[in-house]
Amino acid sequence: MTLIAPRVTAGLPAEDAQKLTYALSGGDDITVFVDGTVHRLPPAARDAVVDLLGRFSRGESVTVGSVEDMLTTSKAAELAGISHTYLRNMTDRGEIPVEYRGTHRRIRLAHIMAWIESQKKSSTADGAPAAGNDGAADAS
Repeated sequence: MTLIAPRVTAGLPAEDAQKLTYALSGGDDITVFVDGTVHRLPPAARDAVVDLLGRFSRGESVTVGSVEDMLTTSKAAELAGISHTYLRNMTDRGEIPVEYRGTHRRIRLAHIMAWIESQKKSSTADGAPAAGNDGAADAS
């Protein structure tokens, strides 16, 4: 899969953000029009679009980028919001499956997303912070 450079967009002006917040609070019916044609998005894509719009409605700046199916440990750690060292230690302990390309570790996107989801669930269950960044410096 070819990656397209991430696109960074500044947050919306307060008035526009407020209008979007109001529109999103109206319910779960999100309709996407492309060139005047209605498109139904699969649930995961719909959730991503709603998340994006929600971030804009809060006045947040947003970065949108592509993610490969197989990630380097650096990309996986960035996605998970943890240090590269912490992620490598988790792969060493078998907490996140890893594949090797020569001596280079690769992590499936689905595995890192499952780990992120498990952290969200455990943090809501016990009220603790979600990710476990140990603060270790990244080592190459």
